[in-house]
Formats: sequence, structure tokens, C-alpha cells
Amino acid sequence: MPDLTDQLRRFDTATVANAIEPFGIRDQVDGYASLELRCLFPRRPPMVGYAVTCTADTTRPANKRPKRLTDLVDLIAAAPKPCVLVIQYEGEDRLRSCFVGDMFMAWLQRLGAAGAVTDGGVRDTAGMETRAPDVQLFAAGSVASHGSGSFLDFDVTTAICGLTIEPGDLLHGDANGLISVPAAVAPDLPGRCEMILREEAEFFEFLKSSEFSATSLRRRLADHDDLMMAPPAGEG
Repeated sequence: MPDLTDQLRRFDTATVANAIEPFGIRDQVDGYASLELRCLFPRRPPMVGYAVTCTADTTRPANKRPKRLTDLVDLIAAAPKPCVLVIQYEGEDRLRSCFVGDMFMAWLQRLGAAGAVTDGGVRDTAGMETRAPDVQLFAAGSVASHGSGSFLDFDVTTAICGLTIEPGDLLHGDANGLISVPAAVAPDLPGRCEMILREEAEFFEFLKSSEFSATSLRRRLADHDDLMMAPPAGEG
């Protein structure tokens, strides 16, 4: 049987987000990052993996702090796979920060990571197209210089563009954005996602059919909402 992360990778992030809602495990306005966080490779498959968290800064003038990059390498190497590196900026000038380049993403890929997430900047995305083709990257944007970098704390609670991420959290992200997946319902999500896709396919067929009218559309939309939010079997 495929690993859970492999099963979830079959579905886009918006569908997985929809599948979580009926379980009532969190408010519908929680669990996802804001549109400030950009998916830099939207044509790549969904990124699914377990969070390895840290804080970092590249913007302090005359920085004398240790880089601690080798500590990060050890942490990634030891982490359950697939993992996702999460880097929260901690400093005074986030829009000039830069944590990831093509060399960084290439070794991250070789160590078995699924991707990286940061509320700061990155660079060398053209190089990543060929040197790190199997990993995803979420960031606030790009800058030209790497600044003067130091990794500060590891295995800490992070906040990335409105999404709180704990060490070990299961993350799912694609061109739609990034979400966290509650562990308690994760095994039930592939089946729920399949149901959602079947219902959506039927809805689009209805839109093309001779049955379509404003009256039937209102009825269909009400039925769709009821179905999507119905508690899963055994939960209601």
C-alpha cells in the first residue's frame, strides 16, 4: 500500500483542504498560509512532507554569529522523510532576507527533502529548474544577494505568512498555496478527496447538460454544500 504522503500527493492542495473541513477539527479560517507565500514552481507536483523547523537571519550588518549550516544538514539528514524545511525569518528587514539558492536546494533534494518553505527571500530560481527539479519551494519573493546568513534556533514553533507550523507537522502545498494537515484525520483524507473529485466531476457535467437552469443550479449548489460538509462516516 502506498505511503500516506504518496497517497496525498495524488491530490491538489485545495482538494485536501476541502477534505479536512468536514471533520470539524479546526476552524475553516485556520490551517493555511496567506497569499503572501508564493509557490515558485507551480507546475511541479504537490509537495507533501513533515516539517523540520528553524529560524534564521541574513540581514544583520557586521554579522558575527555562527552560520550553523552544518547543524541544519545534520537535522535534515536525521529527519523522517519526506521532510519539508521551514525557515522563519527572525530579524529587522525581512524583505531583504535570502535563505535559499540553487546549491542549497540541490543538496536538500539529495538528502530526501520534498521542499522548503520560508517567509523570507530566495534566489537562483532559474538554476533550481535544472539542479533541483524534484523539490518545491515556497517563499515571499526573490532577492539578488544572499546577505550574511545565520541559522538561529531549530525544532521550534514557526509562523509562516499566517500559518503556524510545529516540528513534525504534515504539510501539503502546490500552486494553490500551503496548508498543514492534522495528523488525527490524515489517514482518512485520501478517501475523502476521491469523493470530492467525483462530486466535482458530476457538477461540471451538470453545467454542460440540458438539465442546467438557475433553479436547478441553486438546488445543486445547496446539495453540494450539504454533501461537502457532511460528517464523514462514523463522525456524525
